Amino acid sequence: MEQRVFGGTGKQVPVLGQGTWQMEEGDPDEAIRSLRAGLDLGLTHVDTAELYGHGRVEESIVSEAIAGRRQEVFLVSKVMPSNATYAGTLAACERSLKRLRTDTLDCYLLHWPGSHPLEETVRAFEKLVADGKIRSWGVSNFGVAELEELVELAEPERIACNQVLYHLEERAIEHAVLPWCEARGIAVVGYSPFGNGRFPRPDSPGGRVLEAVARAHDVTPRQVALQFLVRRPSLFAIPKAGRVAHLRDNAAAASLKLSRDELARLDAAFPLGAYSDELPML
Repeated sequence: MEQRVFGGTGKQVPVLGQGTWQMEEGDPDEAIRSLRAGLDLGLTHVDTAELYGHGRVEESIVSEAIAGRRQEVFLVSKVMPSNATYAGTLAACERSLKRLRTDTLDCYLLHWPGSHPLEETVRAFEKLVADGKIRSWGVSNFGVAELEELVELAEPERIACNQVLYHLEERAIEHAVLPWCEARGIAVVGYSPFGNGRFPRPDSPGGRVLEAVARAHDVTPRQVALQFLVRRPSLFAIPKAGRVAHLRDNAAAASLKLSRDELARLDAAFPLGAYSDELPML
C-alpha cells in the first residue's frame, strides 16, 4: 500500500484508508472482519467519530477490529462541534479513548465548523497533544474562510489535515480548498469517495468514460474512481467497506496506474462545476 506524508505530522500514512460512517447500520461482525482485512492489506488509516452511531461505531466496531493491533493503526476520531468548547473537547476525547480502548489517537479532528469559538477548540487540541492523548489534530468540512481563521490561531504545520467530501461528481474542493491546503502542506482526506449512493451510472456520459478506463485495465469503475481521487500527493481517501469483498476491491485500487491521457479524460468527464463559497458536506 502506497504511503504519503500526512500533512505536517511527518508520519507516513496509507493513501487509502477505511471510513466507518454508518457502519452501525450493517452487520457489525462483517464490519469488524472487513476492517481487520483492511489492516492485513495495509489500509491502516482508520477513521471514526463520536457522532457515528452515537459512539457505537467506536465502541463496538472499531475497538474490536483494532484490538491487539493498535500499533499498526493510524487512528483518527472527531469531536462534534456542539462539544467543541475547551472543556468539552477534552471530555469528548476522553470518551472516545475509552470507547476505542486506547491511550492515544493519532489524529483528532473538529467534525465541522460550529458556533463555539475556534480558539477554544485549538487550545484543547494543543492541550491534548501536550498530555499525550493525541499525536496531531486537524479539521473536517472547512472551507477557505474557516481555514483562514484557523491559521490565525495556529501555524499551518500544526494542522494535519482537512477532511472533506470528495467524489467524481463533487469536486468543489479543487476550486480553492485543495490548492489552499496544498500550498500550506496540509493533507486533504476525501470522505465518501463513491458519493454515498451517487456513484456515476454506467449509461451516463461520465459513467461511460469510467467504464472504458476500467475495461482497459481490467479493473472495476470504483477502483478507477479511487485512483483518480488520490492522483495528487496531498490527497488521501477513506472509503467505507462494510463487507470484506468490497474492502478487497478498494485495496486493489492502490496498485492501479492511470496514464495522463486517462486522467485528462476523467477530468473532462466529471467537470468541477461552478465555484461556491459554501463547501458541500454530507
